[in-house]
Amino acid sequence: MSKVIRRMQLLTLFLVTIIVPGCSDNTVSDGISEKDITEIEMTQTVPLQASFTDSRLEGMKGIVENDQLQLFIDEETAGIAVHHKASGDIWYSNPPGREEDQIATGVNKDLLSSQMQLQFYNYFGQSSSINSYSDSVVHEQYQMEMIPNGLRVVYQFGKAERTSADLPLMLSKERFEELSGRLDKTGQRALLIAYTENSETEIYERNDSALQGLQLERAFAAFEDAGYTEEDLERDMTELNFTQETEDGRVFIAAIEYTLDEDSLLVKVPVSSIQYSAEYPVSRISFMRFFGAAGAEESGSLFVPDGSGALIDFNNGKTRHPAYQQSVYGSDLTLLSNDENRNEEIIRLPVFGLIRDEGKALLGIIEEGASVATINADISGRVNSYNYVYPSFDVMSKGEVTLQANQQERKLPRFQEEPVKTDLTVRYVFLNGDEATYQGMAKYYQDYLVRTNGLPKRRDARVTADSPFYLQLVGSISKQKYVAGVPYQALESLTTFEQAASIIKQMQERDIHHLKLSYSGWFNKGVHHRTPDKVKVDRTIGGDKGLLDFISFAEEQGISVYPELAVLRVHSDSGFNEKRDASRTLTGTPAAVYPVNLALDTRDQRQQPSYILSPRLVKQYTEAMLKDFVPYQTAGISLRDLADELNGDYRKNNQVDRFESEMISTDALQMIHDQELEIMANGGNAYALPYLTDIVDIPLSSSEFKLQDESIPFFQMVIRGYIDYTGAPYNLSTNISEREYILKMLEYGSYVNYQWIYEANDKLKDSKFNHLYSVNYEQWLDQASEIYHEVNDILKHVHHQPIIGHEKLDQGVYKTVYENGMFIIVNYNQEAVTVEGLTLEPKSYLTGGEG
Repeated sequence: MSKVIRRMQLLTLFLVTIIVPGCSDNTVSDGISEKDITEIEMTQTVPLQASFTDSRLEGMKGIVENDQLQLFIDEETAGIAVHHKASGDIWYSNPPGREEDQIATGVNKDLLSSQMQLQFYNYFGQSSSINSYSDSVVHEQYQMEMIPNGLRVVYQFGKAERTSADLPLMLSKERFEELSGRLDKTGQRALLIAYTENSETEIYERNDSALQGLQLERAFAAFEDAGYTEEDLERDMTELNFTQETEDGRVFIAAIEYTLDEDSLLVKVPVSSIQYSAEYPVSRISFMRFFGAAGAEESGSLFVPDGSGALIDFNNGKTRHPAYQQSVYGSDLTLLSNDENRNEEIIRLPVFGLIRDEGKALLGIIEEGASVATINADISGRVNSYNYVYPSFDVMSKGEVTLQANQQERKLPRFQEEPVKTDLTVRYVFLNGDEATYQGMAKYYQDYLVRTNGLPKRRDARVTADSPFYLQLVGSISKQKYVAGVPYQALESLTTFEQAASIIKQMQERDIHHLKLSYSGWFNKGVHHRTPDKVKVDRTIGGDKGLLDFISFAEEQGISVYPELAVLRVHSDSGFNEKRDASRTLTGTPAAVYPVNLALDTRDQRQQPSYILSPRLVKQYTEAMLKDFVPYQTAGISLRDLADELNGDYRKNNQVDRFESEMISTDALQMIHDQELEIMANGGNAYALPYLTDIVDIPLSSSEFKLQDESIPFFQMVIRGYIDYTGAPYNLSTNISEREYILKMLEYGSYVNYQWIYEANDKLKDSKFNHLYSVNYEQWLDQASEIYHEVNDILKHVHHQPIIGHEKLDQGVYKTVYENGMFIIVNYNQEAVTVEGLTLEPKSYLTGGEG
């Protein structure tokens, strides 16, 4: 007999003051109707197609199945389980042995039984959290209903009952007497019971122990009869210097949906189901925190997509170091403080996973909400006995406004005007056997992207004469100069088009012919160019004629030229109107990004900042730019930031959240792609991949956080064969030797990359481009030629070949296998090693296989 879920106790007051994302008025959304919140009985309207019993599923009820999976629900806890038919594996939303956990206590114990967690702000901007177990299931405030191919569970978090916390924490003597004077004897007595005078301070303090039942109701009646208002409370808090959080309105509703889709479980939180009061906006939602969690006795690893990818070994004992937490697509720069600088690698792919050494793995793919997602992971031994990885999603962001008056400073919260406008959906895929590895995850995700048009067309995998050499040339920069002691900004030529042609000729003399040339600082006043809504080639490096002649020369040599430009970031010294056209922070100021002081590794607010272009203008600028750019008939275009950054605009009454910004960037990329231009881009966020032919500055490692144990080429395994790529320019790298650079290229299937100028390095002295500290081409040309030829002799045999295998054979020894059968083994160690019957000398590599 199905369990009857008792009626949710929603107060009428709460129902008429609830806030619903996407609704224009404060009413209950269509997502939860009056019918939904009445007493219902859970019925199995879509029965399992075949009976299945297993002691591991005792107490759980079958809901729905397809050819590959079966979904079960525990009606007592709302936990789910998925049975993978082919392997017999069962994946639980909550660890079956959680009651015996000897580490978890308090809220950490409750979280082990939770499927969803909500974080919310109070009036003062303080954050609190609630979970579906202790704040809903325990109170039987949840309901279940069948949906096509699955089940929806609706939770009410918290109770809408008024408590003593809804009364002022304290009252001055004057306020107490004022209120008493407005009341009859019954009200005065209620007030005397509710508050006790502190003889030392003469302040009336709330008597919580007396405020129960009838006395509590009488106290509320007294305040209402006396006409006490929110404004009165504000004045009392200011006068007596206290803050308080009331319980009124701390009731939330959210739904989670589970559906089977072929080999996957789709888990969705519809944004329309998230309901809350205006006083307590929901800031973050996480769900399925412990789906597939591995216990302390198990072996395996967590996969996180940090940079190229990283593994965190189960039970690695690194509990002294922080848990892993990283935003997908990096930070929204409009939400960072002006002095904040982050040196970590960026998550480019919205995926995560868990791998058990026993031959089963769980891969999570964020299908909706990636732009506001954070990947979280932790090991056993810190707050519980489990290893787990899960996503969380920022629904509402918060800033702070500082008010100063009477020599006092007060910070008030400023919230995003509307919640993010996307549902939150994760696809969970169950892998077993040989596929239950990070290699199997990468292959599955690559196939998934191909099916969903998330990658461009597969490259021709025939062996070509050479692999590409990526060359980034800098044309001109803006530099401060002086006339009679008066400073002014002027363009400084670093590489003219004629000089660029000279560099190419010298490279060809060294038998380097397959060049992919990105050219920055060529238009609109140098590298920090003006907004690209118009294109005017800088005369200091050759002007229009110089560019056209250079493009013609490059085509004759079979060289692809990609003029570089920035769309999302505009510099203040370029004539940009930041008040009108820059994104706004939550505090209403233009979003500025200051240069990094390399010596101090902090943002230097003494320098001129760059500004974040409002996403509202991105398509308009892109369309105008293409009108001027396309006639030059280049092979392609290089995008500095359109595939690398993702920022919102929190301008009052004209908000663009990060999800909407992603859609705008995608539309801009489509506009460029429609012009049949090859697109080279920095970074390579997942939403940009379908439009790219080349990625520069791709991460060739993870951030190497203390909790992590190994970097892996997951990103490379996903895109190789579809998109060519290279890491950061070698001549600007400070932490890798020439030999290690070659080994990394071979292990990760990456191509050689340099950034150069024709003029001497001292041309950059006393400029804003101190990061270009070693870029004169003559100093690097011979070494670059040697490195390229060594790498090319190997990688030309696997040009456009996907990586189908990668593994660690020994400490510092890795093997990469390509689709054509060729393999490369690299040894990073200072001593010789023998693996698979082969001996590798120190800092060397071996190749083999059919390729």
